Amino acid sequence: MASHRRPKQPSRTRVTVLTTAAAAAVALSANAANAAPSEKPSMDEVKAKVDKLYEQTEQASEKLNGAKEKQSRLEKEISTLQDNVARGQGDLNDLRDSLGLAAAAQYRTGSIDPSVQLFLSADPDDYLDKASTMDQLSGQQVETLKKVTEKQRALAQQRSEATEKLKDLADTRSELAEKKKEVQGKLAEARKLLNSMTAAQKAAIAAADARASRASQRAALDDGGGSGAAVTGRAGSAYAAAQSKIGSPYVYGADGSSTFDCSGFTSWAFAQVGIHIPRTSQEQANAGTRIYSQSALQVGDLVIFYGDHHHVGFYAGNGQVLHAPRTGTVVRYESIDNMPFQFGVRI
Repeated sequence: MASHRRPKQPSRTRVTVLTTAAAAAVALSANAANAAPSEKPSMDEVKAKVDKLYEQTEQASEKLNGAKEKQSRLEKEISTLQDNVARGQGDLNDLRDSLGLAAAAQYRTGSIDPSVQLFLSADPDDYLDKASTMDQLSGQQVETLKKVTEKQRALAQQRSEATEKLKDLADTRSELAEKKKEVQGKLAEARKLLNSMTAAQKAAIAAADARASRASQRAALDDGGGSGAAVTGRAGSAYAAAQSKIGSPYVYGADGSSTFDCSGFTSWAFAQVGIHIPRTSQEQANAGTRIYSQSALQVGDLVIFYGDHHHVGFYAGNGQVLHAPRTGTVVRYESIDNMPFQFGVRI
C-alpha cells in the first residue's frame, strides 16, 4: 500500500545556507563578468622602468670603471715593487760577495777574522749591536755592513708591501666580476622590458628621442656664445673633439674611439689634446674648479649629474649638454634639465 506521508521539508538552517551559497555564486559570476582583463603596463610606464634600469646600469658601470682603474694601478705598482725587489736583491748579493772576498783573502793567509765571520752571519743587526767588536772593523767594513743591513730592511718592507697589494688586487678582481655581473643583469632586465613592447611603441620612443636630440642640437648650435661663452685653449679643443663623435654608440666601459660610456667620452676628448683627466665621473668631479651656478657655465665645461656623481657630459651652451647618455643611445645633445644637475667642472 502506497505511503501518503508528506515529503520532509528542508530545515530553516539548510535553506539559509543554500540561499547564501547561491547568492555568493551569483556575486562571483557577476564580478568575473564585469572584471577587466589584466592590462599590460603602458608605454610610458615601461619606458620609465627601462630608464631607471639604465640609470642603475650606469651607476654600476662607473663603479666597474673605478675597479678597472684600481686594478691597472695596482698591477703597475706591484710590477714596480717586484722590479725594485729584484734589483735590491742583486745589490745585496753584490755586497755579500764583497764580504765573501774579504773572508777568502783572510782564509788564504791562514785565518778568518772574527769580524769577517760576523759579516757573513744571517743577522747583521745582531753584529752591529755587539759594540765590543766595532773596534775590530775598518771604517769601510762598517759602512759595508750598514749597507747590507739597510738593504735587507728595504727588501723586507718592499716584499711586505707587494704582498699587501697582491691581496688588494685579488679583492679588486672579485669586485670587478661582481660589478660586471650587476651591469649585465640590469641590461638583461632592461632588454626584457623593451622586448615586451610592440614594434610601434619602440618606434614611437625612438622617434621622440630623435626629436628631442635634434631640438637640443639646434639650441646648442644656435646659442652663438650668448649663454655660456666657449672656453678657449685646449679645453675648447677637447670640446671640439667631443663634437666630432656625435652619433657614436654608447657602450658601458668603452672609452673610444668609436664607442663610449659617459666618462669614457669626456676623458677621451681631453686626451686628444694632451690633457689626461681621471677615468670615472666621480673622479672627474674633482678634476678642476667647481662651478655651482648653471648661468656661470662655459661651453666645454664638464657637467656632473646625480648625487653620487655617476654621470658626466660637456656643457654645450643654451642649457644643453653633449654627452654619451646610456645604453641604446648615441653621443648627442640633450637638455641639462633632463637630469639632476650638481655642478660644473672647469678643467
